[in-house]
Amino acid sequence: MRTSYQEQDVVLLLKDITGLVKPQPAWERERLIQQGVHYCEMLPIEYVPSRVYMEIYKKALKRYAKPVALAVGRLADNIIKERGRDIVLVSLARAGIPIGILLKRYLYKKYKIEAEHYSISIIRGRGIDDNAMKYLLKKYKPQQLLFVDGWIGKGAILKELKAAVSAYPGVSAEIAVIADPANVTELCGTHEDILIPSSCLNSTVSGLISRTFLRADIIGKEDFHGAVYYGELSDSDLSYDFIHAVEKEFSMEVLEETYQTQGQGIEEVRKLAETFGISDINLIKPGIGETTRVLLRRVPWKILINKDDTEDEMLAHIVRLAEEKGVPIEAYPLTHYKACGIIKKLADT
Repeated sequence: MRTSYQEQDVVLLLKDITGLVKPQPAWERERLIQQGVHYCEMLPIEYVPSRVYMEIYKKALKRYAKPVALAVGRLADNIIKERGRDIVLVSLARAGIPIGILLKRYLYKKYKIEAEHYSISIIRGRGIDDNAMKYLLKKYKPQQLLFVDGWIGKGAILKELKAAVSAYPGVSAEIAVIADPANVTELCGTHEDILIPSSCLNSTVSGLISRTFLRADIIGKEDFHGAVYYGELSDSDLSYDFIHAVEKEFSMEVLEETYQTQGQGIEEVRKLAETFGISDINLIKPGIGETTRVLLRRVPWKILINKDDTEDEMLAHIVRLAEEKGVPIEAYPLTHYKACGIIKKLADT
């Protein structure tokens, strides 16, 4: 799989399907998804950021690189305590890839561990890439594999992972993430809903690859899941700008987290579904990262921002995207999250 990431940082266990799939606009994809077509059988047209949005991104990276770096350090320390030094990082494409690279670099700087790093696909409702798992298990012991992602929203991918790894004895379903506002894993950098700037952009901060794809006419039985390489966007590639900005802020002395949260995020999501009359909780995407994805890739109905965070600069990119797309923003008393995206029900279209 082609990528703008260097091979010493990550090996992508993906099939290059560049030129084989025509990207579709958000409205068309959303209509098909809600009619039962799986999202992994289509690819979105990549959002081209406006000049104003890119200015907001650059400010966000400058301001929040340090909190992310501290969370990376805390996560790395937790990994060493819980899993030891003999680990192979397996990031979930694509949001997990930059986090896996940062973890790999931190582990080397602080612990002199040269951890191998691969990235594979997992798709909600379709499971993990079995061919990629078989490839890894031929090379490594099951207990060495450690899954890495960027953040946890309500925990859907963790649930998917737990179901998927039951087919691979000895492989842990534990997932290492920067931010877990859903409060479902202790292997995290923080339980606070923080901005991870890589969530603000698509392929241009993720090695120029698309989100992963799985459709039988293109992905054969022996193939890895697929992805597209956007080589035409190379002039806009900020993948290593993000890595270097966070890496510069690495600290080898990281304090334990003081932020506390009660209960799990899924409980709050169910209450939101009841309040707003939403029968499918998959239409509710809580957390900064997931809200950003809704605005970049889906058709939002509205955006909720925690009533105490309406002026928080951490949410400036969400406010800007909502304004650009004409999506209403509502102040709401959220407890686990700073923001939540709700996808529009398109049954009538």
